[in-house]
Amino acid sequence: MKTLIKIAWRNVWRNKLRSTIVMLSIGLGIWSGLFIMAMTLGMNEQRMSGAIDSYLSHIQIHHPKFQDDYNKKYTLIDDANLTEQLDTIPQIKAYSQRLFVTGMASTAKGNYGVHIMGIFPENEKKVTSISQQLIEGTYFKRLKQNPIVIGKKLADRLGLKINSKVVLNFLDKNNNTIANSFRVEGIFKTTNSIFDEGTVFVKYQDMAPLVGLEGKFHEVAILTDNMEDIKAVKSEIVTQDSVESWYEISPELGYTQTLLEDFMFIFMGIVLLALAFGIINIMLMAVLERRRELGMLLCIGMSKRKVFGMILLETLFIAFVATPLGMFLSYLSITYFGKNGIDLSIVSAGLESWGAGSKVFTHLPLTFYWSITLMTLTVAFLAALIPARRALKLNPAEAVKII
Repeated sequence: MKTLIKIAWRNVWRNKLRSTIVMLSIGLGIWSGLFIMAMTLGMNEQRMSGAIDSYLSHIQIHHPKFQDDYNKKYTLIDDANLTEQLDTIPQIKAYSQRLFVTGMASTAKGNYGVHIMGIFPENEKKVTSISQQLIEGTYFKRLKQNPIVIGKKLADRLGLKINSKVVLNFLDKNNNTIANSFRVEGIFKTTNSIFDEGTVFVKYQDMAPLVGLEGKFHEVAILTDNMEDIKAVKSEIVTQDSVESWYEISPELGYTQTLLEDFMFIFMGIVLLALAFGIINIMLMAVLERRRELGMLLCIGMSKRKVFGMILLETLFIAFVATPLGMFLSYLSITYFGKNGIDLSIVSAGLESWGAGSKVFTHLPLTFYWSITLMTLTVAFLAALIPARRALKLNPAEAVKII
């Protein structure tokens, strides 16, 4: 066996140019496939984290009927009891109570439908990242009466700037029309342009009296210490209200990640299948070029089993050299762009409407490297079977006569 391994290894390097080209093609194929996987998964992970940081948080609590049509009369049932419970759960990093009203933002330039979030700014800062995503103004620090924080997309649509006035129109709990003016204190910009265009933040104490819901809340947003604590925290909350995790509120975000992971393996399978045809072609050429040599080996007593094994080993040696090369290139590029990002500002409008930023950071779990390595070696082994079988069909008496 040791002699067979030596022969196979030397055979690989008999034609250095051809072997090098095959190894490079496999390595570059692995690198390109993994990099596209990392870019796609990183983009979707950025979309998920952006949604969680901006408005979803990890867990939300609502009245059981509130999310059916966002009727403002469905406020939390166990609000006082909830606060006591949340204060005693150690895995909860922070939580924030909110008033949620749908209405219309109007200026002289036009009007647009928005979700109005009545919040406690100091609590909200601990749950969402809106206060850190301001591009202009301040976050409920400067103005004392009726300040409002809006998204950049809405500001552009309605022609709003810092200190501009905007009128919010909505219905109170008795369905009376309320119109009240607010002054823009801050303008934020997240990775989700749809959220920026359709959501505004005001102080709870300014909004609650207008709606007639003082002391009432529609929503509690909870941030846990990490994702793994979500199920445990959710199970500890005992209430008549509805307790939902982020992937229950917005299941498409979680499904997209799962589907992308499955799709990426299919994509890599297609890439490796294309590489397999290249391996088969090269190794068949090598077998046909060495028919006389293989015939001589069979004539002097080498068994067909050993000839079969030699061709298999030659193919696997090529894969053993090429796979680490591809993995190394992938790891370097994915790590680099995972820290520095890829600037896609040329298509930023499309990315932001999908919920991703204009700068994409690549990300690939380590388990993917092992999975793709196993896939590559398996494909190389299967590809080697065809040229190895072709070598077994050689007639030694006829092969030695080939010039």
